[in-house]
Amino acid sequence: MLTAADVRATLPHRYPMLLVDRVLDTGDDRIRALKAVTLNEPWYARLGPSPAGDELAYPDFLLIESWTQTAGILATRLAGDAADGQVMLFGSMSGIEFHRRVFPGDTVEHHARLERAVNDTMIFAGESTVGGEPLLTVGQITMAFRPGEALAPPAT
Repeated sequence: MLTAADVRATLPHRYPMLLVDRVLDTGDDRIRALKAVTLNEPWYARLGPSPAGDELAYPDFLLIESWTQTAGILATRLAGDAADGQVMLFGSMSGIEFHRRVFPGDTVEHHARLERAVNDTMIFAGESTVGGEPLLTVGQITMAFRPGEALAPPAT
């Protein structure tokens, strides 16, 4: 299990974009993590005092980001020392299906597994659930590690 502090130490993301709260378990090629959705998140601030029901639905793109951060924790663990000095990049996604909406008070459980690794590029698949019910299916997401200095803008 990784605590919130461990997650923070693993990912470069910070408030408000750190979207994984805790890792429940990891295996050789899989991970299971939690994201608790709360009404106190910044994307709800614009809604005013009496939002309609669907206005409180958690944004779909943030669910994908949270799932991808979960896969990123696994990718970093699998890469080990080879990830030092590297920047993790999101490459592509396909086969994304949403099965229901998520609302404040829901706890999302992300499941990600490594499907294939070629050098510094990894392909992940998986799903997310709320209370054991399907929420999100991820057919494929590609992530890669690249040297940080290679991504820096040229000196002027």
